[in-house]
Amino acid sequence: MLKHLLPSGVPKLSRAGLRNASRLGLRCFYSEPAMQPPHGWTPTPYVTESIVSHSRFRKSSHDVQDDIFSRLLMERIICLNGSVDETLSASIVAQLLFLEADAPEKPINLYINSPGGSVTAGLAIYDTMTYISSPVTTTCVGQAASMGSLLLCGGAPKKRFCLPHSSVMVHQPSGGYSGQATDIAIHAKEILRVRELLNGIYQRHLTKPHTLEEIERLMERDKYMGPEEALELGIVDEILTKRVKLGEGEADKK
Repeated sequence: MLKHLLPSGVPKLSRAGLRNASRLGLRCFYSEPAMQPPHGWTPTPYVTESIVSHSRFRKSSHDVQDDIFSRLLMERIICLNGSVDETLSASIVAQLLFLEADAPEKPINLYINSPGGSVTAGLAIYDTMTYISSPVTTTCVGQAASMGSLLLCGGAPKKRFCLPHSSVMVHQPSGGYSGQATDIAIHAKEILRVRELLNGIYQRHLTKPHTLEEIERLMERDKYMGPEEALELGIVDEILTKRVKLGEGEADKK
């Protein structure tokens, strides 16, 4: 009787499979998947390099293939793309620690294109940036919003850049909680503490002097800025318009 219950277009199962299905219940075979938010996917190009080795009697070659982000890591370049969450944070922290262990005195280049995300995940990246001995150069490509703007601002002094058509957005942290009144009060107190903490980080890194009260007013609502406004506020140090080869003079800056 079980095979008559199968919808049209569904491949037939073996007798053993049908027996297992009858034991487990048909719901697991035909239930609709749970709704999940869409996940971003970054297409990853691969770079193939042919390596030629010479021996006494013959010459041989073989191909070595790496993804593009691994090749960039070899050049001490880290790409922070997408929302800041625990997974991305763990990857960025691991790359920072690896590059510091490889050459503590050499700078690390962090390219940021992020709409923001988790405060705790972002602060894990920020704390690692300031903890390691390698200076971290930050560059905004696309956008650096919310936690992304804090990471951009937290780069090494005079080493924070943005490209001409990038955008920066700052605001106060947001969150929500439901439950008992006492727990709601605890979480409200915590988010106010986090807001004060983040404002203090901005105050410490902005090149233009601002009081905490001024920063709090600035963060009251979403504030979008172009490169010139971000430069004027002190979030970045320079706007880069063109990379110049070594020996050709200063890069074209604004």
